[in-house]
Amino acid sequence: MDKKNNKKVRETNIPASNTNKNKNMNKVHGQVFVFTKSLTVGELAKELNVNASEIIKKLFMQKKIVTINNYLDDDTIGEICLEFGYDFKKEEIIDEEDFEKIQIDDKPEDLKERPAVVTVMGHVDHGKTTLIDAIRNSNIAASEYGGISQEIGAYQKVVDGKKITFIDTPGHEAFSAMRSRGASVTDIVILVVASDDGVMPQTIEAIDHAKAAKVPIIVAINKMDVPGANPEKVINELMQHDVIAEKYGGDVMVCEISAKKKQGIKELLETVLVEAEMLELKANPNRYAIGTVLEAELDKGEGPKATLLVQNGTLYSSDYVVVGSTYGKVRRMTNEHKQILKEATPSTPVSVIGLNEVPLAGDHFMAFPTEKQAKDIAEKRKLKKINEERAQNSGVTSLENLYEKINEGQMTNINIIVKADTTGSAEAVKASLEKLNNDQVKINVIRSAAGAITESDVLLAGASGAIIYGFNVRPSALVRKKAEEEKIEIRTQKIIYALIEEVEAAIKGSMKKEKVENILGQAEVRNVFKISKVGEIAGCMVTDGLIKNTALVHVLRNGVIVYQGEIDSLKRFKDDAKEVKEGFECGIKIKNFNDVHEGDIIEAFEMIEKEDE
Repeated sequence: MDKKNNKKVRETNIPASNTNKNKNMNKVHGQVFVFTKSLTVGELAKELNVNASEIIKKLFMQKKIVTINNYLDDDTIGEICLEFGYDFKKEEIIDEEDFEKIQIDDKPEDLKERPAVVTVMGHVDHGKTTLIDAIRNSNIAASEYGGISQEIGAYQKVVDGKKITFIDTPGHEAFSAMRSRGASVTDIVILVVASDDGVMPQTIEAIDHAKAAKVPIIVAINKMDVPGANPEKVINELMQHDVIAEKYGGDVMVCEISAKKKQGIKELLETVLVEAEMLELKANPNRYAIGTVLEAELDKGEGPKATLLVQNGTLYSSDYVVVGSTYGKVRRMTNEHKQILKEATPSTPVSVIGLNEVPLAGDHFMAFPTEKQAKDIAEKRKLKKINEERAQNSGVTSLENLYEKINEGQMTNINIIVKADTTGSAEAVKASLEKLNNDQVKINVIRSAAGAITESDVLLAGASGAIIYGFNVRPSALVRKKAEEEKIEIRTQKIIYALIEEVEAAIKGSMKKEKVENILGQAEVRNVFKISKVGEIAGCMVTDGLIKNTALVHVLRNGVIVYQGEIDSLKRFKDDAKEVKEGFECGIKIKNFNDVHEGDIIEAFEMIEKEDE
């Protein structure tokens, strides 16, 4: 036990052989020779403590002529080991920043039973959401918080004293990518099929996701209470997609339910427990946590927030974590009922805050013993990701001259980076933009994520010639300057259809001369003073440009616009001021807004008519 933080001493997930110090180490462990790379005859002889001439002789007998400096392939190394009485094992060396590829081998005695992770899938209108609500609100255990609204898109139920973890996945066709991410972390899929409708396109898609993830399916034939219910029709249609019910000699369990009337729900959950028992699901709680991001967003009040599913190990509050290419310290960890947790064991979904940026849904995460290790690995992962994206994407134009290139008769590619206030908004913008593709224009959304526009986005845009679109988010002054230096176009919108119409107009060559925001400057809120009969005064330091008393303003919190309005008064000490320049302090009263926080950025701007370029 670690006395300092009352945590159990946990195993690290990165083997010593994977560290830079120990790479390419070949060792004999008892009668097993472990090697990590190709070896010459001389190197192998030294490791096995035999004469190189003996190895050359044995290979000569096999009609293989080699010298002491010849490299041997893995099969030949294995043959030589066996000839000299050693077993052998090839260990693949994986860089620590590729931690999701590291094979973790837990000792059988360290493994403990864990809850099954279940994803509910099905065609739209087949009752998937109704079933999820019925499961959430079924008060199977007296201690359950039945009926309490869920804070995150994953939750746990207790059935006959055992927990089951459920992951929500949207049921509409447009969210097949999110369903696919759900299937990648699940142990069991509940496939909801309406008894009066049968197998539909999204039913088939869900089956494909489950088969790709190699997880068992439990079929829930829903709407058994409606006229025209025909479960046999459903079972026969499923057989055409190689989903064969147990009663017909297959291995798929089938339950008939009515989610609306909450009939058959208990039996369905008991079936999940039976399937879980057959799977013998186990994990090692006594190691640093690893798992997957289920969803992520930029919360206006709390900053980057992510829902993590712990798949192995235990995650503690205050752990250092790498999530995708972001990192941070778990400052707070809560369950679906907003209850604060100190630890999360395998198969537990939790919402965490404390990351430096918003990760992507589907990203892998791992906890580390120190902040330095987490930060170093996250930076390596980010650099690797940028380099990969650079290699994949190149050559785009700006919206202003897009129509000219189209008129030249050439196929025009336009790369776009989308940053939004939530993952859902980012994915919706991406899907809408990609629908604008035609024979002459191809729109590639090369990055779509929640979070403020960062320098990383500008670097990627510079390498690939992309336009950056911010939906309800803004760049900082430093990022904006970097974009100007790199000649990167950053455009922002607050309404999704306005964003789409703008791109569509550029494609058609019908962009109108418009009024645009001309950023005057930014001020950081250092203190907030509450004055009776006046309201809140933000004590600020102007960090960029200048602030005018006639300016319009955005109030930015973690890069997200929380308010847009105008300045009511601007003061230098007790005196009114027309403008305050960079490097000076001032007091700002925003008209009709009294929710300024320390650390907020007040961005002053004016609307001007955009000039032709």
